[in-house]
Amino acid sequence: MKKLALLFSGQGAQTVGMGKDLAAEFPVVSQLFQQADSVLGFSLSQIAFDGPAEELTKTSVCQPALYVHGLACLAALRERCPALDFQAVAGLSLGEFTAHAAAGTFDFETGLKLVDRRARAMQAACESTQGGMAAIIGGEEDRVRELAAVAEVDVANINAPGQIVLSGDAAKIVMAVSMAKEYSARKAVELTVAGAFHSRLMEPAYQSLSVALEETQMAAPRVPVVCNVDAVAVSKPAEIRRTLADQVTGSVCWSQSVEYLIDHLKITHFLELGPGGVLAGLVNRIRKGTPVASVSNVASLDEAVAFLNA
Repeated sequence: MKKLALLFSGQGAQTVGMGKDLAAEFPVVSQLFQQADSVLGFSLSQIAFDGPAEELTKTSVCQPALYVHGLACLAALRERCPALDFQAVAGLSLGEFTAHAAAGTFDFETGLKLVDRRARAMQAACESTQGGMAAIIGGEEDRVRELAAVAEVDVANINAPGQIVLSGDAAKIVMAVSMAKEYSARKAVELTVAGAFHSRLMEPAYQSLSVALEETQMAAPRVPVVCNVDAVAVSKPAEIRRTLADQVTGSVCWSQSVEYLIDHLKITHFLELGPGGVLAGLVNRIRKGTPVASVSNVASLDEAVAFLNA
């Protein structure tokens, strides 16, 4: 029997034009973007649809844009597949908030306000520190963790086997990159990022988001939501608040999350909602041959409908 999980994109997937053709074709998508513009107090839709890219790339803009776009893709999919049925959700970093909105933990506007708070706090933390990130390719996880400890940086993302991201003070990231081959890595690449996401340098953002989460009403999600930090399903409001706050400074255990979805929740098919197809690529690296499709625009929506009906 087919069991479907929805996956939602994280920061870095954003691209100018995201949502534009969906909004033109689906009134429900246009309404979501209009509502977001109203809640945020600036024209998110204009930046998402038309750029410029430098503006969309800002943490305070791209996180809300990805949240709205992920839920817009879901709304369009429901228009095409009114009987859409999914058994679990997960999201990479920021995408975990989108996943909770999709699962009914909180409504669209409540989630958007949380994401806005998170994004602004993370951008402020970036601007007040000298942070960097690096992708460590081809290394064994335990050896890369040793490298992180020696360099005094943090493990930000475990994206897939042999793909781990480190985060921390920019000078220490440079040192980690220079030492990576001694710790089993095939190569190490510094990433072009605004700061040290998912590291101890995000502590002020963690504090700010924690306060906002405590003030937010939450319901038990309708389907399992697999959290980034523990790579297990969370359902109680207290644990949802904790895990959403913890991932700001903690590791995104994406590889383990996908394995949990497949092995424990018996998910057979995945559908990525967001630009770029990044998560579909990671799913294939984590568990080769797993059926996965992506929705980012009208053309890919048609392909996803065929995928679901196959």
